Order: sequence, then structure tokens, then C-alpha cells
Amino acid sequence: MLPVVAIVGAPNVGKSTLFNRLTGSRAALVGDEPGVTRDRQYGFGDDGQQRFVLIDTGGISQERAAMARAIAGQAELAMEEADALIFLLDARAGPSATEAALADQLRRSDKRIFLAINKSEGLSADVAAADFHELGLGTPYAISAARGSGVRALTAQIMASLAIDTPAINTAETTDEDDTNEDHNRVRIAVIGRPNVGKSTLVNRLLKEERMIAHDAPGTTRDSISIPFEHGGKPYVLVDTAGIRRRARVNDRIEKWSALKTLQSIEAANVVLLLADGSEGVTEQDVTLLRQIERTGRALVIGINKWDGLNPEQRVKARRDLDLKLGFIDYANIHYISALHGSGVGNLLSSVDAAWAAASANLATPELNELLQEAMTRHPPPLVRGRRIRLRYAHQGGTNPPRVIIHGNRTEAVPSAYRRYLTRYFRQALALHGTPISMEFRTGENPFKDRKNTLTPGQQRRRKRLIKHVKRRR
Repeated sequence: MLPVVAIVGAPNVGKSTLFNRLTGSRAALVGDEPGVTRDRQYGFGDDGQQRFVLIDTGGISQERAAMARAIAGQAELAMEEADALIFLLDARAGPSATEAALADQLRRSDKRIFLAINKSEGLSADVAAADFHELGLGTPYAISAARGSGVRALTAQIMASLAIDTPAINTAETTDEDDTNEDHNRVRIAVIGRPNVGKSTLVNRLLKEERMIAHDAPGTTRDSISIPFEHGGKPYVLVDTAGIRRRARVNDRIEKWSALKTLQSIEAANVVLLLADGSEGVTEQDVTLLRQIERTGRALVIGINKWDGLNPEQRVKARRDLDLKLGFIDYANIHYISALHGSGVGNLLSSVDAAWAAASANLATPELNELLQEAMTRHPPPLVRGRRIRLRYAHQGGTNPPRVIIHGNRTEAVPSAYRRYLTRYFRQALALHGTPISMEFRTGENPFKDRKNTLTPGQQRRRKRLIKHVKRRR
């Protein structure tokens, strides 16, 4: 088992900056204002010799507001999991009353505590640490999470104190590649939607634990949090994301970065689970998000949440609204659920499995060619300017989404309506539900394009006269 190290402290002391420095990533959202991090964020770090699990936490304060208590609860869970704690403070601000109270709590724990004084660049180590000895947590380590100074010495001391007997690592063969291999066989599910539709509540329901902060206030989740889990013996990674509002309403810099990370999560996902609020119906922003998912080509499952709160008339209206607005993604399975009470949630992962199986399917070339001929027999390609489009053969060109390449003559003239017809025909025949299909048409090279004209001038004149004569007869 890898050792676990958690970073704790008051708001805005640089915990997420240190997390990104130690993991060599930009996984944690960083901002100047306090309260950017709320949920636990996990990653892997190393000191050049040993790897460890690192946990980023939200800032602990003495506020009694529900959100502040929820953030502190997440930090306390991280402290329980950890073998060692990095207690991070601001060298330029000095210890606050909140940090003194937190130091008392940490002294009573059985964890190894390492006092790190951040933002110490430009200060001598003795000056930076002078005010922090009174906390009674041992020698303070002066560091700069932003610049990296002092960080390596801190992690080396932590690993030495844990005395974990693990083999040395080869930094040329680990880091991102190891993390990718670890999740290689897991289906990555990005849970997206507008603010306050119940994404974190759904994630907690699927995980069967209060892993994410779920609150009535919109915008509770600000970062994209990846959580590995298993269900029915199958491995998954759930990615809880920040809610996306209309761009015109987004003025806050943190919210803009949150929205960007959500879009990146869609790109990195195997399957996207879009959650909508059944009590509000399908909004314009829901449709915008769905079109974004369609452009990325990701497999899709739709959950209509808060369904248990609707009366029969409202449900009829909501279903009619879905039929009218979601016709362009008729391939996605729609589930009517209650994330809070759990009704209908159990069927979501079955649709996720089916959608990923369809998105990653390997399609046999003989079967694709047979389906192409069947489709053209039932509905031949239309004439364009009096000439027939000829589609000769098809083969697969990729997965996620399935990409079918069709070769023929004059394929650039295939009308969009006929493209849609072929897409629907292939999807139904191949039972590819839950994923879009990318259709690509290619025109073969003209074998006579580069052949030199070998006709004599007299033969060319006679050929032109013959062509004119044939046109007049027509």
C-alpha cells in the first residue's frame, strides 16, 4: 500500500498550489480568493524514490455556515485516511486563531504532522519560521509551493519518517503513464449538467457514501473530481464536474476555469452522463451542453433528475418536451430518476456499459459492406445534377465514436439527408445505442487524371464534334 499524505490548513494558504506542485499536474483548481477547493482531490506524488497518495482539501475555518462545515467535514475525512499530514500556513500572515485551534486538534491526533510555511520566497528560513514555533508542532519547513523551493526537502523528510519499505521508482517510466495504466480498464464517466441539478448527490448515491459536498446552493462543486469505484465487479471512474451556466452569465474567473475543466472532462470521458432537472424541463443550456457532447463524439446517457417530485400531468409535459427538443440525439438512453432517494439510479450504469460497448465496438468490414448494399437497395443515393452517386465499399476507421468510412465516386455531393439516413440505418442494424456514429465519405482517385493526352490534333477535333453531336441528339 502506498503511504497517504493529506494537505490541510486554513483557506487561501496555497494547498492546491502545493498539491499541483507535488503531483506535477494542474488537477486542482487554483485561485486568489479563499474557498476555491471544497471537495477532496486525490493524486500521486513522489520524492524521487517513493510514490505516495496525496489528498488536497478545502480550507478549514471557524465559520458556522453550512458550506464551511461541509468543507471542514471533507478535510476531517482526509485526515482520518492519511498516514501523515502537511499543515500548511502562510508565512507572511502569521498563525491565526483558527490555525492555533487546528494545531491543538492535530496535536491530539496520532498522525505524523509536518508544519509547512508557504509563501516564504524572499524571506530567510529563520524569519519565516519564527512566529510558528509557538504552535508546538515541531520544526517549521519554509517552502514556496508556487516556485518549488523547499518542497523536495519537505517530502523527503515525510517519506523518511514514514519508513515505508517500498522499492525505488524509475521516474522515466512512471508518473502519468502509471496513472493512465491504473485507470486503463476503468470506464470513465463524466457527470455534467447545469448548476444545482443534483450531480454531486447522484455521485454520492452511486458511490454509496457522502464523498462530495451536496448543497442546495448552485455552484457547490467548483473542480472536476475523479473518483475510482466498482459496481457489480466492474471498475469505473466517476468524474463530478462543476455546473455550466450560459456564457453570458459567467463573470467570475473561478467559474470560467471550472467550466473549462468540465469541458476537458467531457473530452477525456468514455461516457458522458448528462443530468437535467425534471422540474424545469429541458432548458436551452441543456441543449447547448448536449450539442457540445455530440461534437466531441462521446457516448451519452441522459438522466432526468427530481422525477419523484412531479405529478402525472407534469411528467406527461416533461416527456413531450423531451421528444420535441432531443430528437437530434435519439441514440441516447433516457432515465427518469431521483438521485436523492435512489429511484431509477440503479439502471444508469447498465446504460453506461451498453453505450461504452457500442462506442468501442469493432465492426467487421464484410458486415459493413453488406449493410451498405442493403441500405442503397432500399433507398438508392439521389441523382445530383443528373448523375448518380456511387458508393462502393465501407470499413471502420476508428472507435469512440465508431467511425465508418465509405468510399465511392462523387461522395462530396452526398446530401446531408442521405448521410443521416445511412447513419440511422447502420446504428439500427448494428444495435449501436448510446453513441453517435461518425460517417466519413471519400472519393477515389481518378485513374486517368495524370494520363497524358495521346490523341493527334485531328483525332481531338473529331472527338469534340462527336460530343457535340451526341449532346444535340439528347
